[in-house]
Amino acid sequence: MSLTNRVSLIGFLGKDAETKTTRNNARFTVLSLATKRSWKDRQTGEWQSKSTWHRIICWGRLADYAAGFTKGAHLQVEGEIATREYVPQSGGKKTITEVRAIQIAKLTRSKKDGQPEPESQGAAA
Repeated sequence: MSLTNRVSLIGFLGKDAETKTTRNNARFTVLSLATKRSWKDRQTGEWQSKSTWHRIICWGRLADYAAGFTKGAHLQVEGEIATREYVPQSGGKKTITEVRAIQIAKLTRSKKDGQPEPESQGAAA
């Protein structure tokens, strides 16, 4: 039996990419990606929507590529879901879920039909 941990997200960045460095001097880039889900309420007939924010972590060459993204960029991110624990300065143990990016494509809007299309295939990890 084969198990797969793969996620594909399409959304917009809520802020500019942040490049950080680990204690071991490894560089990585953090992206804050918003996705939106819409549905029609069965009782009222009105459209509802909910935005979900995703923390995207990029390493290696992909981190260098992602470092140039700015707020509002339309992206498709392929990656793996990862959960980790950490202890903040305020104390206690916290758990965070994030997506470790494997591939990112920057999307642009098509002038013909309004559907997004890849601007470039981007970089892969």
